[in-house]
Amino acid sequence: MKKVVLFLACGLLLGNVVFGQTALKLGWINSAELLQAMPEKAKADSDVAKYARSFQDQIDIMMKDYQSKGQDYQAKEKTMTDAMKEVRMKEIQDLQNRIQSIQESAQEKLQTKKQDAYSPILDKADKAIKFVAKEKNYDYIFDQSQGMLLFGKEGDNILPLVKAHLGIK
Repeated sequence: MKKVVLFLACGLLLGNVVFGQTALKLGWINSAELLQAMPEKAKADSDVAKYARSFQDQIDIMMKDYQSKGQDYQAKEKTMTDAMKEVRMKEIQDLQNRIQSIQESAQEKLQTKKQDAYSPILDKADKAIKFVAKEKNYDYIFDQSQGMLLFGKEGDNILPLVKAHLGIK
């Protein structure tokens, strides 16, 4: 009998807790759209593109040299001694290896540059989203651009609020 009373008391208490809670306030945002609207992103994009161009210019010069040496080798191959052919081939292969090494290094450095350029922008957006979510008493905010939302009520899109907080029109 005591077990039945205890079970009913727990059930009533649990029912009151469940029904006494208010509904969760959910919101969504398209973070990709927010980032695109932030003026800092345009400058970061420009800086990263300029940095990438500097590497590409260097690689282009080396590629022209590589092609020139390859064409020169093919044109003079019949008149070269075996020792000269070997020296020229080694020179061309070394240049090819340097080009490949620079391309790999450029990719790594470009990735680091992107992270350095976009990190403060992403942090600013994250802080703004959290600020608006706390200010408007949202329980959860979903990022639509990440494919984590199947349905979003238009009235709960906080993008305009976050843009206003950041001073973006």
